[in-house]
Amino acid sequence: MGRVIPLPAVDCLLPISWCLYFTPMHELVFLKSLVTILAISAVVIFALGRVKVPSIVGFLLAGMLLGPYGLNFIEDAGTIQTLAEIGVILLLFTIGIEFSLSRFLKMRLEVFGIGGLYVFMTVVLTAIISYRLFENVNQAVFAGFLVALSSTAIVMKLLSERAEIDAPQGRAGVGILIFQDLCVVPFMLLIPIMSGGGGLADLAVTFIKALAIVAVILMSARWVIPAVLHQIVRARSRELFVISILILCFGIAFLTAEFGLSLALGAFLAGLAISESEYGHEATSAILPFRDSFNGLFFISVGMLMDTSFLVHHVFTVLAIVAAIMMLKSLSGFFSAYFLGRPVRISIQTGLNLAQIGEFSFVLAVAGLSAGLISNDLYQWFLSSSVITMLLTPFLMQAAPRLSRGLSSRSLLKKIERPTGLPESEEQPQKTGGHVIIIGFGLNGRNLARVLREGNIPYTILEMNADTVRDMKKQGEPICYGDATNSEVLHLLGVQTARVMVVVISDPSSTRNIVKTARSLNPGLHIIARTRYAAEVDDLLRLGASDVIPEEFETSVEIFSRVLTRYHIPRNEIFNFVDMIREDGYRALRQSRTAARKPLFEKYAVAPKITFELFTIQEGLPVLGKSIDELKLRTKTGATVVAIERKDQIHTSPDPKFRFQAGDILFLTGKREDINRALVYLTGGRS
Repeated sequence: MGRVIPLPAVDCLLPISWCLYFTPMHELVFLKSLVTILAISAVVIFALGRVKVPSIVGFLLAGMLLGPYGLNFIEDAGTIQTLAEIGVILLLFTIGIEFSLSRFLKMRLEVFGIGGLYVFMTVVLTAIISYRLFENVNQAVFAGFLVALSSTAIVMKLLSERAEIDAPQGRAGVGILIFQDLCVVPFMLLIPIMSGGGGLADLAVTFIKALAIVAVILMSARWVIPAVLHQIVRARSRELFVISILILCFGIAFLTAEFGLSLALGAFLAGLAISESEYGHEATSAILPFRDSFNGLFFISVGMLMDTSFLVHHVFTVLAIVAAIMMLKSLSGFFSAYFLGRPVRISIQTGLNLAQIGEFSFVLAVAGLSAGLISNDLYQWFLSSSVITMLLTPFLMQAAPRLSRGLSSRSLLKKIERPTGLPESEEQPQKTGGHVIIIGFGLNGRNLARVLREGNIPYTILEMNADTVRDMKKQGEPICYGDATNSEVLHLLGVQTARVMVVVISDPSSTRNIVKTARSLNPGLHIIARTRYAAEVDDLLRLGASDVIPEEFETSVEIFSRVLTRYHIPRNEIFNFVDMIREDGYRALRQSRTAARKPLFEKYAVAPKITFELFTIQEGLPVLGKSIDELKLRTKTGATVVAIERKDQIHTSPDPKFRFQAGDILFLTGKREDINRALVYLTGGRS
C-alpha cells in the first residue's frame, strides 16, 4: 500500500505575516529547498528542451524526482506548495486581464452551455462506471466530481503558448474551464452532505453568498476599480501601482475564498475587473515577472504527489485507469461541444485538450479522504492516475490538431458534420470569380473588408464565431459560418475562382491546414497568411502560401524604423534598410503595407526592388499646381514620370508643362533608389 502525504489544500494560502515567524533554522531549510528545486528543475528542463519536450513535463518530472517519493530532497514541501499556489493565482489573474469582462459576457454559451453540459456528462458517466466498482452512490458521484475537473493551469498555459485562446477550440475549452472552476464551490459543499455531515440549507446559503460576491466584483469592475486605478496612476509612483495591483489580485482572491469560492477563480475575476480599465496592459507587465517566477513551482508540487513505488507496483492498472479517464473526458468534451453547434473537428480537439485531471481535483480528493468518501488506497490510485494525465497533456494537445483532422475525415463522422452556414442565415454570399476570401473576422479581417468595400472589390468572409456571423450579417457583410479546414467549405466559398485568399485566424495549426487545402484546390490562388511568429514562415511557404506576414517580424521592422527616424536618418535610407531586412529576414512578404499615421508613400517604398512605381497626389502636398518642368523631378531624383492617370484617363509621355492636381496618379520608373528619392521629394522631403 502506498503512503499518503496530503499537502496543504489549494485554497489555503498562508498570510504574508507568516514569513515573519520563520526561525533562522526554518529559513535555511526553506532556502535549501528552494535552491534545490530551482537547480534540479533547470537541469531537467534544459535536458528535455534539447529533445523538444514541453517545460511543463520537465517541472512534473522534477517534482517526482525531488519529492518525498523520489530522492526526498525537499524537507519543506508545505512552503513550496504555498508558493506554487501564488503562481496559479498570478497565472489566472493575468489570463483574466487578457480575457476582459466583455469577452466573458459574450462567451456565456461556452461557459454555461458547453461547460455545463461537459461537467454534467462527465459526472454522470463516471458515476455510472464507478457504481459498478464501489456499489455506493455517494462514492460513485464523488468520483464523478474528481474526474469532471480539468487542469486550468496547464490548459490555459499551453493554449496561450500556442496562440489558441482565441481559436474556436480555445474559446470552447476556456468556457468549460471557467464553468469547472465555478463548480468547485458546490462540489466542496456537497462533500459533507454526501458523507452525512451537512444539510441542504448550508449549501443554499453558501451558494447565495458566492453569487453575491461575484456580482459585487463584476459591478466594481464597471464603476469602482477603474476610478481607484486612475487615482493611483495620478500619483506617478511605479511602486504604488505594482503594490495596488497585487492587493487587488490577492485581495479579491482571498475575498472569494472566504465566501466559499476558489482562490484561482477569485484571481480570474480580479483580472476581469482590471481588464475593464485602461491600465490592464500595464498591470499585466507588472505581474508577469512574479507569475513566471512562481508558476513553475505549481507543476513541481504536483509532481511531488506521485508515489513512484506505488506506480511501479501497479503500473498496468494505473495506465488502464488513465486511458479510461482520458477517453471518457475526451468523449464528454466532444459531445458537449458538438451538441452546442461546434464542428466535428473543433469538438474533437476540445475534448482532447481537456482530457486530464485538474489541480482542484486534488483539493476535493483531500476533502473526500477526510470525510471518509474514499479510502487511502483509492486516494493513491487517484493521485497516480491524475499526475500521469497531466504529464501526458502537453503531448496530447500537441497532437490534437492532427488527430482531430484525421478523425473528422472519417466517413462516420463526416455524416454527422453540419452543413456550412447558420440555420437562420440567408443565402450564401455570391462568388462571381476574381473575389477575395477572408478567413477570420477579427481586427485584421474587419480592416481588410473595409478597404475592399471602399475599393469596390468583391469579397466573402468565413468565420467560426456564430455570434459574429449573426451580427455582421445583419450589417450586410457577405459572411457565413464554417470551418475553412474543410475542402467542401472552401469549395462553397468559390476558392477555385477566387483571386486572393487571406487567412487571419488565431490558430496556427488550422492556418497551416487551410493553406495546404486551398493550394490543392486552386494552384493559382494567391494566399496571404498571417502568423504570430517569424519561425512559422517557412512551414507556411512550404505548404503553399504566397505571402506570409509574421506579426513578430513586422513589429521589429516598425521599431527599428522609428528608432532610425529619431536619429534623423533620411527616409529613403530607412526604406532601403527595410528592404534589406525583409530580404534577409523572410522571403514571403513581397507586398506593400500601410501602417497607422505614416505618409502614403511609405506603403510603396517598402516594396521589393522593382523599376515601376505608383504615387497618388493628395491634398496638401507641395507639388499641387506645379508642372513636371518646374519640379525637375528627373534631374533631382533620377526617376521619370512616364504616365499620369487623371479621372480614369491615362496621359502617356506627359507634356513637361502638365500641372499636377489632387487625385492624379503618377507612373514612375527608374532604379529602386531613384524611386525612393522621388517619393521623398514629391512629399516635400529632402531628395
